[in-house]
Amino acid sequence: MAIKERRTKILLALLLMSGEDFYFVKFDNVFLPSFDLTLNRKTLSTLKNLEKEMLIEKNTDINLKHPTYRLTSEGFKNVSLIFPVFRFTKDKWDGIWRILSYEIPEKKRELRDRLRREVASWGLGPWHRSFWLTPHPVIPILKELITGEEKTYVQAFESSHVFGDREILIEKVWNKSQLEKNYRTLFMKWHDILSKDEDKIKKMKDVVNHYVDILKVDPGLPKELLGEKWIGFEAISLFREIRAILMDI
Repeated sequence: MAIKERRTKILLALLLMSGEDFYFVKFDNVFLPSFDLTLNRKTLSTLKNLEKEMLIEKNTDINLKHPTYRLTSEGFKNVSLIFPVFRFTKDKWDGIWRILSYEIPEKKRELRDRLRREVASWGLGPWHRSFWLTPHPVIPILKELITGEEKTYVQAFESSHVFGDREILIEKVWNKSQLEKNYRTLFMKWHDILSKDEDKIKKMKDVVNHYVDILKVDPGLPKELLGEKWIGFEAISLFREIRAILMDI
Protein backbone atom coordinates (compact mmCIF):
# COMPACT_ATOMS: atom_id res chain seq x y z
CA MET A 1 0.00 0.00 0.00
CA ALA A 2 1.35 3.41 -0.95
CA ILE A 3 1.16 4.69 2.65
CA LYS A 4 4.23 4.92 4.84
CA GLU A 5 2.73 5.50 8.29
CA ARG A 6 1.85 2.16 9.82
CA ARG A 7 -1.11 3.33 11.92
CA THR A 8 -2.76 5.04 8.93
CA LYS A 9 -2.20 1.94 6.83
CA ILE A 10 -3.88 -0.27 9.44
CA LEU A 11 -6.88 2.04 9.91
CA LEU A 12 -7.46 2.38 6.17
CA ALA A 13 -7.04 -1.37 5.62
CA LEU A 14 -9.67 -2.13 8.26
CA LEU A 15 -12.06 0.38 6.69
CA LEU A 16 -11.52 -0.94 3.17
CA MET A 17 -12.10 -4.49 4.36
CA SER A 18 -15.17 -3.89 6.52
CA GLY A 19 -16.83 -0.75 5.23
CA GLU A 20 -18.93 1.42 7.54
CA ASP A 21 -20.32 -1.60 9.41
CA PHE A 22 -16.96 -2.17 11.10
CA TYR A 23 -16.79 -5.95 10.78
CA PHE A 24 -13.97 -7.82 12.48
CA VAL A 25 -11.06 -8.53 10.13
CA LYS A 26 -8.62 -11.42 10.46
CA PHE A 27 -4.95 -10.46 10.24
CA ASP A 28 -4.14 -13.63 8.30
CA ASN A 29 -1.88 -14.55 5.38
CA VAL A 30 -4.41 -13.19 2.88
CA PHE A 31 -5.23 -9.84 4.49
CA LEU A 32 -1.70 -8.89 5.59
CA PRO A 33 0.15 -9.12 2.23
CA SER A 34 -2.83 -7.62 0.37
CA PHE A 35 -2.36 -4.44 2.39
CA ASP A 36 1.44 -4.58 2.55
CA LEU A 37 1.52 -5.46 6.25
CA THR A 38 3.48 -7.98 8.29
CA LEU A 39 2.62 -8.99 11.84
CA ASN A 40 6.01 -8.03 13.23
CA ARG A 41 6.86 -6.33 16.51
CA LYS A 42 6.28 -2.82 15.15
CA THR A 43 2.87 -3.76 13.79
CA LEU A 44 1.84 -5.42 17.06
CA SER A 45 2.97 -2.35 18.99
CA THR A 46 0.98 -0.09 16.67
CA LEU A 47 -2.11 -2.27 17.09
CA LYS A 48 -1.79 -2.08 20.86
CA ASN A 49 -1.50 1.72 20.73
CA LEU A 50 -4.53 1.98 18.45
CA GLU A 51 -6.46 -0.14 20.96
CA LYS A 52 -5.43 2.17 23.82
CA GLU A 53 -6.63 5.15 21.79
CA MET A 54 -9.90 3.26 21.20
CA LEU A 55 -9.52 3.61 17.44
CA ILE A 56 -9.70 -0.16 16.96
CA GLU A 57 -11.11 -3.08 18.97
CA LYS A 58 -9.63 -6.56 19.27
CA ASN A 59 -11.77 -9.70 19.22
CA THR A 60 -10.95 -11.48 22.48
CA ASP A 61 -12.29 -14.89 21.43
CA ILE A 62 -9.47 -17.27 22.47
CA ASN A 63 -10.48 -19.81 19.82
CA LEU A 64 -9.52 -17.54 16.95
CA LYS A 65 -6.51 -18.71 14.96
CA HIS A 66 -5.46 -15.21 13.87
CA PRO A 67 -5.50 -11.79 15.59
CA THR A 68 -8.79 -10.14 14.66
CA TYR A 69 -9.62 -6.43 14.85
CA ARG A 70 -12.25 -3.97 13.80
CA LEU A 71 -12.47 -0.22 13.41
CA THR A 72 -14.39 1.76 16.04
CA SER A 73 -16.49 4.85 15.38
CA GLU A 74 -13.60 6.96 16.69
CA GLY A 75 -11.25 5.12 14.35
CA PHE A 76 -13.60 5.91 11.48
CA LYS A 77 -13.52 9.62 12.36
CA ASN A 78 -9.73 9.49 12.48
CA VAL A 79 -9.27 7.79 9.11
CA SER A 80 -11.95 10.00 7.54
CA LEU A 81 -9.90 13.02 8.47
CA ILE A 82 -7.06 11.60 6.36
CA PHE A 83 -9.26 10.12 3.62
CA PRO A 84 -12.40 12.30 3.66
CA VAL A 85 -13.99 10.40 0.77
CA PHE A 86 -15.49 7.94 3.29
CA ARG A 87 -17.05 10.36 5.79
CA PHE A 88 -20.31 10.99 3.97
CA THR A 89 -20.83 7.32 3.17
CA LYS A 90 -21.76 7.02 6.86
CA ASP A 91 -22.52 10.54 8.11
CA LYS A 92 -25.04 12.97 6.63
CA TRP A 93 -23.81 16.38 5.53
CA ASP A 94 -25.21 19.17 7.69
CA GLY A 95 -25.28 21.62 4.77
CA ILE A 96 -22.69 23.86 6.39
CA TRP A 97 -19.56 25.11 4.59
CA ARG A 98 -16.31 25.64 6.49
CA ILE A 99 -14.04 28.42 5.28
CA LEU A 100 -10.42 28.63 6.35
CA SER A 101 -8.18 31.61 5.69
CA TYR A 102 -4.54 31.90 6.61
CA GLU A 103 -1.77 34.24 5.56
CA ILE A 104 1.50 33.31 7.23
CA PRO A 105 4.51 35.45 6.26
CA GLU A 106 7.57 34.02 4.52
CA LYS A 107 9.67 34.46 7.65
CA LYS A 108 7.33 31.95 9.32
CA ARG A 109 7.67 29.41 6.50
CA GLU A 110 8.14 26.46 8.87
CA LEU A 111 4.90 27.32 10.65
CA ARG A 112 3.08 27.75 7.34
CA ASP A 113 4.34 24.45 5.95
CA ARG A 114 3.37 22.59 9.13
CA LEU A 115 -0.17 23.98 8.96
CA ARG A 116 -0.46 23.05 5.30
CA ARG A 117 0.62 19.49 6.05
CA GLU A 118 -1.94 19.16 8.83
CA VAL A 119 -4.92 20.38 6.78
CA ALA A 120 -3.87 18.89 3.44
CA SER A 121 -6.31 15.97 3.65
CA TRP A 122 -9.33 17.82 5.02
CA GLY A 123 -11.12 18.07 1.68
CA LEU A 124 -10.15 21.73 1.45
CA GLY A 125 -10.30 23.35 -1.96
CA PRO A 126 -8.76 26.71 -2.99
CA TRP A 127 -11.65 29.14 -3.34
CA HIS A 128 -9.78 32.43 -3.60
CA ARG A 129 -6.29 33.52 -2.63
CA SER A 130 -5.73 32.45 0.99
CA PHE A 131 -9.31 31.18 1.29
CA TRP A 132 -10.06 27.44 1.48
CA LEU A 133 -13.47 25.78 1.41
CA THR A 134 -14.72 22.39 2.66
CA PRO A 135 -18.05 20.78 3.62
CA HIS A 136 -16.35 18.62 6.25
CA PRO A 137 -16.83 19.36 9.99
CA VAL A 138 -13.20 20.27 10.63
CA ILE A 139 -13.59 23.29 12.93
CA PRO A 140 -13.23 21.31 16.22
CA ILE A 141 -10.06 19.69 14.89
CA LEU A 142 -8.79 23.06 13.71
CA LYS A 143 -9.33 24.53 17.18
CA GLU A 144 -7.21 21.76 18.68
CA LEU A 145 -4.51 22.35 16.08
CA ILE A 146 -4.37 26.16 16.26
CA THR A 147 -3.14 26.71 19.80
CA GLY A 148 0.02 28.79 19.51
CA GLU A 149 1.11 31.73 17.40
CA GLU A 150 -0.88 30.29 14.47
CA LYS A 151 -3.90 32.10 15.92
CA THR A 152 -2.37 35.36 14.77
CA TYR A 153 -2.59 34.32 11.12
CA VAL A 154 -5.69 32.06 10.89
CA GLN A 155 -9.37 32.84 10.52
CA ALA A 156 -12.17 30.25 10.23
CA PHE A 157 -15.86 30.61 9.39
CA GLU A 158 -18.96 28.47 9.02
CA SER A 159 -21.70 29.41 6.56
CA SER A 160 -24.63 28.15 4.50
CA HIS A 161 -24.84 28.62 0.75
CA VAL A 162 -27.30 31.42 -0.03
CA PHE A 163 -27.25 31.61 -3.84
CA GLY A 164 -25.03 30.94 -6.82
CA ASP A 165 -24.36 27.99 -9.15
CA ARG A 166 -22.93 25.21 -6.98
CA GLU A 167 -21.80 23.22 -10.02
CA ILE A 168 -19.59 26.10 -11.10
CA LEU A 169 -18.28 26.44 -7.54
CA ILE A 170 -17.45 22.72 -7.26
CA GLU A 171 -15.66 22.68 -10.61
CA LYS A 172 -13.65 25.81 -9.76
CA VAL A 173 -12.65 24.74 -6.26
CA TRP A 174 -12.15 20.97 -6.64
CA ASN A 175 -11.83 20.41 -10.42
CA LYS A 176 -14.60 17.81 -10.44
CA SER A 177 -14.20 16.99 -14.13
CA GLN A 178 -10.54 16.04 -13.70
CA LEU A 179 -11.35 13.92 -10.66
CA GLU A 180 -13.95 12.06 -12.70
CA LYS A 181 -11.33 11.38 -15.40
CA ASN A 182 -8.99 10.06 -12.72
CA TYR A 183 -11.65 7.61 -11.55
CA ARG A 184 -12.28 6.40 -15.10
CA THR A 185 -8.55 5.80 -15.46
CA LEU A 186 -8.63 3.88 -12.18
CA PHE A 187 -11.40 1.64 -13.49
CA MET A 188 -9.33 0.82 -16.57
CA LYS A 189 -6.33 -0.02 -14.36
CA TRP A 190 -8.50 -2.30 -12.24
CA HIS A 191 -9.77 -4.04 -15.37
CA ASP A 192 -6.20 -4.62 -16.55
CA ILE A 193 -5.17 -6.00 -13.15
CA LEU A 194 -8.08 -8.41 -12.99
CA SER A 195 -7.40 -9.70 -16.50
CA LYS A 196 -3.80 -10.67 -15.69
CA ASP A 197 -2.76 -14.23 -14.97
CA GLU A 198 -1.47 -13.55 -11.45
CA ASP A 199 -2.33 -14.80 -7.97
CA LYS A 200 -5.21 -13.11 -6.15
CA ILE A 201 -3.10 -11.56 -3.40
CA LYS A 202 -0.86 -9.81 -5.94
CA LYS A 203 -3.94 -8.54 -7.79
CA MET A 204 -5.53 -7.29 -4.57
CA LYS A 205 -2.37 -5.48 -3.58
CA ASP A 206 -2.23 -3.72 -6.96
CA VAL A 207 -5.93 -2.84 -6.81
CA VAL A 208 -5.46 -1.29 -3.36
CA ASN A 209 -2.33 0.67 -4.38
CA HIS A 210 -4.07 2.30 -7.33
CA TYR A 211 -7.14 3.05 -5.20
CA VAL A 212 -5.06 4.72 -2.50
CA ASP A 213 -3.55 7.06 -5.11
CA ILE A 214 -6.96 8.57 -5.80
CA LEU A 215 -8.19 8.39 -2.20
CA LYS A 216 -5.36 10.75 -1.29
CA VAL A 217 -6.74 13.50 -3.54
CA ASP A 218 -10.52 12.97 -3.49
CA PRO A 219 -12.00 15.74 -1.27
CA GLY A 220 -14.92 13.50 -0.30
CA LEU A 221 -17.78 15.81 -1.19
CA PRO A 222 -21.27 14.65 -0.12
CA LYS A 223 -23.94 13.29 -2.46
CA GLU A 224 -25.95 16.50 -1.93
CA LEU A 225 -23.25 18.24 -3.98
CA LEU A 226 -22.27 15.44 -6.37
CA GLY A 227 -25.48 13.46 -6.87
CA GLU A 228 -26.26 9.84 -6.04
CA LYS A 229 -24.53 8.53 -9.18
CA TRP A 230 -21.14 10.21 -8.66
CA ILE A 231 -18.35 7.98 -9.95
CA GLY A 232 -16.51 8.09 -6.62
CA PHE A 233 -19.46 6.33 -4.94
CA GLU A 234 -19.43 3.81 -7.78
CA ALA A 235 -15.74 3.19 -7.08
CA ILE A 236 -16.49 2.28 -3.47
CA SER A 237 -19.08 -0.28 -4.57
CA LEU A 238 -16.84 -1.65 -7.31
CA PHE A 239 -13.92 -2.01 -4.90
CA ARG A 240 -16.10 -4.07 -2.57
CA GLU A 241 -17.08 -6.35 -5.45
CA ILE A 242 -13.42 -6.83 -6.41
CA ARG A 243 -12.51 -7.45 -2.75
CA ALA A 244 -15.18 -10.13 -2.51
CA ILE A 245 -13.86 -11.87 -5.64
CA LEU A 246 -10.16 -11.72 -4.81
CA MET A 247 -10.38 -12.35 -1.08
CA ASP A 248 -13.27 -14.83 -1.13
CA ILE A 249 -15.42 -12.94 1.36
